[in-house]
Amino acid sequence: MRHPVLIALCLGGTVALSACNRGSDAEVDRALKSVNVIDESNLNDIMLTVGAPDEAVNYFRNASSQDPSRIDLKRGLAKSLIRANRPAEAIAAWAEIVASPEGTNDDRVDLADALIRSNEWKRAEAELNQIPPTHETFQRYRLEAMVADSNKNWAKADSFYDTAVGLTTKPAGVLNNWGYSKLTRGDYGGAEKLFLEAITYDSALFTSKNNLVLARGAQRKYDMPVVQMTQTERAQLLHTLALTAIKQGDVSVGKGLLQEAIDTHPQHFEAASRSLAALDANVTN
Repeated sequence: MRHPVLIALCLGGTVALSACNRGSDAEVDRALKSVNVIDESNLNDIMLTVGAPDEAVNYFRNASSQDPSRIDLKRGLAKSLIRANRPAEAIAAWAEIVASPEGTNDDRVDLADALIRSNEWKRAEAELNQIPPTHETFQRYRLEAMVADSNKNWAKADSFYDTAVGLTTKPAGVLNNWGYSKLTRGDYGGAEKLFLEAITYDSALFTSKNNLVLARGAQRKYDMPVVQMTQTERAQLLHTLALTAIKQGDVSVGKGLLQEAIDTHPQHFEAASRSLAALDANVTN
């Protein structure tokens, strides 16, 4: 009499076990999917930062074609095209993103950046003008400053540069750009201050050191600035300063600086040697 009950219990246990297995399988599938998403996210980050630019383009192009609904993959492709120095293709990629329902103000800023890299300043300005003033980011104001510079609207450029500097903890690059803007306007003293400030944030930024020497040379300050530099950098900066002096008619000063550059360089300084030889030949003639 107990057998039917036992059979029923066993069948019930089998059904329950089967249900448990199905639940367990579903949880495993979800867990594996989560792991895959995490792994893919890590791979995406790697491709965007340390991966070879052209390889990253191929990776995101393939991934995006396989899943065209993924806006993050489209952004990855657009960013990779910029890293690969292919701004014309990046413009098309960012334009598609901006036109989509998922497009954001940040995407439009990135589109403007790609346009500037392609020297399409008016189109970039038009895109920036569509962004509401409440969207206050470093990248947006950095580009606004560059556009204002291209229009020679110096007051607006200064305002945008100043705002951009206040929105980042790494302002060396934008300070260098601001300084170069001042340099092109003939405000050599203002440019010198900005280049010095840029170097305080990034002592390895050789571009700012070279621009600093140009700004000082334009003011006929032919002594080397007190900034951190390697022996090779010092020789290169002396060469820049020498050429600046010569262009301003201070030939004897320039000649002395060229010789100092040659003597300072740890190896043979071909460029400075050629400049000095050319100068001596002109003087002789």
